[in-house]
Amino acid sequence: KYRPRGVTEFETVSRMSFLQYKQYIAEGDTVIVCRGHDKMWPVQVERGKLIQVRGGAVRHEALIGVEYGSKVTTSNGKSWVLVLHPTPELWTMVLPHRTQILYSTNISLITLQLGLRPGSKVIECGTGSGSLSHALARTVAPNGHLYTFEFHEQRARIASEEFACHGLPDVVTLTHRDVCRNGFGMEGVADAGRWLEACRLAV
Repeated sequence: KYRPRGVTEFETVSRMSFLQYKQYIAEGDTVIVCRGHDKMWPVQVERGKLIQVRGGAVRHEALIGVEYGSKVTTSNGKSWVLVLHPTPELWTMVLPHRTQILYSTNISLITLQLGLRPGSKVIECGTGSGSLSHALARTVAPNGHLYTFEFHEQRARIASEEFACHGLPDVVTLTHRDVCRNGFGMEGVADAGRWLEACRLAV
């Protein structure tokens, strides 16, 4: 297996996380493939697969052990891709849309108005496509927690799989539940008065 000089086995196989930057790509990582500001998409690195671009293709095996942020040429040497470490901001730009989403400018305002910081405990109603969820998880990490609820079973399942793949299960708990009908089923997790007032100001 290819590994750059000085890169340990642990560095190449350790799992990627949206909460902490890692230097080298490993199999199973989610990477953001970039060909320009408006040409980006997510790829989960898996041996035997190809990234097809105009002018050529890049084998996933060629990404393993490569440093995040690198420019990787296609197998025929005629084209290239940039491979970026995922962040909540990049994920918002490339995620699969299962619902309408919030974008980074809106998310920044919500985070500010709610006064969120590492250690905060947040309840989110409507996980949706997970755009806001990823940003909230990074904000409250490492010792805070996001409790997010989604009424749609398939969306809940897909989002749960994404959270696990993105290294977020320690800070995110997703529950399939219709909170409009059945409530959150949680007591004493958040400061309701401050939460409601902050929501009013954010809107």
